[in-house]
Amino acid sequence: MTTPARTSGSSSTSVWKQPAQVWAVAFACVVAFMGIGLVDPILPAIAESLEASPVETELLFTSYLLVTGLAMLVTSWISSRIGAKATLLIGLALVVVFSLLCAVSGSVDAVIGFRAGWGLGNALFISTALATIVGAASGGSGTAIILYEAALGLGIAVGPLLGGILGEQSWRGPFFGVVALMAIAFVAVLILLRGPREQRHPVPFSAPFAALRRPALAILAVAALFYNIGFFVLLAFSPFPLGFGALGIGFTFFGWGVALAVTSVWVAPVLMRRMPRTRVILIVLPLLAVDLVIAGLVVKSAGALVACIVVGGLLLGIMNTVLTEAVMEATDLPRSVASSAYSAVRFLGGAMAPPIAALLWHAFNATVPYLFAAVSVLLAAVTVLLGRRVLAHIDDEPDDAATDDAAAVLIGDAA
Repeated sequence: MTTPARTSGSSSTSVWKQPAQVWAVAFACVVAFMGIGLVDPILPAIAESLEASPVETELLFTSYLLVTGLAMLVTSWISSRIGAKATLLIGLALVVVFSLLCAVSGSVDAVIGFRAGWGLGNALFISTALATIVGAASGGSGTAIILYEAALGLGIAVGPLLGGILGEQSWRGPFFGVVALMAIAFVAVLILLRGPREQRHPVPFSAPFAALRRPALAILAVAALFYNIGFFVLLAFSPFPLGFGALGIGFTFFGWGVALAVTSVWVAPVLMRRMPRTRVILIVLPLLAVDLVIAGLVVKSAGALVACIVVGGLLLGIMNTVLTEAVMEATDLPRSVASSAYSAVRFLGGAMAPPIAALLWHAFNATVPYLFAAVSVLLAAVTVLLGRRVLAHIDDEPDDAATDDAAAVLIGDAA
């Protein structure tokens, strides 16, 4: 995320003075990131309205994240051939279509299937958006990354709140909201995203698969898989034991999203200036495991669980940023290729976590899913600890080339 090296290049140019095409893509980014938490407040309502079990309802996250992760393996191959604007528009169009289909669905199975299509559209859009902003923003890559981070934080925070507000009327409301906002974003990108004809440099289809054979990237990807289990147990399972209505869940995860945004943009860079990245990871992951254990122990107290969720957001924001920086420095591969491979593995953790948490809740009680998440987070820490020698080079100071190539890697923070 934001580091001195990235911001210094934009000191003479206001981050807010940007061409219209930059604002068009940034607005679309906000809406895309809203989709991550939008469904959260309406999970209990969907379960009740469509007579679905918690496990079936949690598959709304699984189908979305699984397809998003798998699609990440081919998005760089696609965009390098058809161009950034076409990739953005196809991604936005798919989100509009599948969000609408979710809104008019009459069964939970249909919503699960259409969320998968939504995930494909989101992968195509998000994987291309920041590279587009970098190419069009005034003030260089530092300014572009700040704008992207702001969009990410705003979307993650506002998504659950909007989902809660619209979900108070009907569980279909948040889906219709996404349709309207993404349609506006599609028109804005179509009209405003103009510029010189882009040069295309085709990426081999096999590149992300070959990247996972690099030891450092493989270690970080496995660690991120376990870490994402903890992330999505907290995000996707917590609405059920909270026992709140849609608006209450929305406000809870609005606080979570704000906490995540604050630490990812401001706190994580401070920590990385003071200590190596691997040390930050090995400090924050155990703290997150402790928070998850406490959440499990106090799960019957809604107020205490809300506090644990918000504290978890603070820790997750730090981890997202540090892992992103680590992946940037892990290999000498093009960052878009490294990001595709890393994100695909990481999203698998997010895809499997929600239904497993619901199964554990049904088989035991609401404490066990949080303990499962805590163990997964500790496994992520152990993975980094055992691979610390291989990861030694990621603790070096980032160079300017790595900074300029950061764009695609930041998509890992969106999940």
